[in-house]
Amino acid sequence: HLLEMERRRLHNDIQELKGNIRVFCRVRPVLPEESERQQGLQHLRFSPQDPKVLVLTRPDESHMGRERRPELRYDFTFDRVFPPGASQQEIFQEIQLLVQSALDGYPVCIFAYGQTGSGKTFTMEGPEPPGAPESRGMIPRAVQHLFQSTHDLAGKGWQYHFSASFLEIYNESLRDLLLGKGQRAADLDIRRVSPNSDELHVPNLTWVPVETEEEVLELLQRASSQRSVARTGLNDRSSRSHSVFQLRIRGEQRARDLHCASTLTLVDLAGSERLEKSGSVGDRLRETQSINSSL
Repeated sequence: HLLEMERRRLHNDIQELKGNIRVFCRVRPVLPEESERQQGLQHLRFSPQDPKVLVLTRPDESHMGRERRPELRYDFTFDRVFPPGASQQEIFQEIQLLVQSALDGYPVCIFAYGQTGSGKTFTMEGPEPPGAPESRGMIPRAVQHLFQSTHDLAGKGWQYHFSASFLEIYNESLRDLLLGKGQRAADLDIRRVSPNSDELHVPNLTWVPVETEEEVLELLQRASSQRSVARTGLNDRSSRSHSVFQLRIRGEQRARDLHCASTLTLVDLAGSERLEKSGSVGDRLRETQSINSSL
């Protein structure tokens, strides 16, 4: 027991030293249909010595078109930069210890943000339809890690209980993605738990108790099939909403009367986009304006 408590303390110290807020940058590969319009990723430079640096370049041409100038250079630094060849497993290795912190009783939120078509949903959920195991996204990998870890901790007297919710924010309104067939959707809104608390909750949102990894993956499939998606000029299957997956974690060690509670929140934000590039009109236009304002 003392060793387990010491592990938790040291683990949390390491996470705080790394930073409680971290920003990673992932660059996806050029798609086949894009290769005709652009010549690879020559404008991006990745440092083999420093995996935290990304350099963006572009030629600087004079208005007269005669004067040659050196290219413009923009240097960016992140907590980690993942080049196009990075695998889903490499991404997860960077957040795996944060997922472990959720099991230890610390609230954790991980979200993907970027332009529409940049690969956020692929990173968080994996391909649609589901493909090879190595292509699985951060959400199913996090769920797998949690349930594997609870089996290990069971030998130390810990018992865990999980419940899951899946919420969509579409056109400034909330949708419950885990409602069963025939169930009537309740009016949802975001409220504070109490006047003196910064903690938020959504009354009437469906929370489903889960006991196995397979049960959670089944819920993810159900929720994914109900998400609002549409074709735009930038993406064949663009997510038009923010999706918020939450897993409540309750742990107890009865022999020593110990308890821990936390929430792991995994968010796939809708993609930001420029109207002139996406070609959005009508309903797509209203969605785009709503997405850009709510981000």
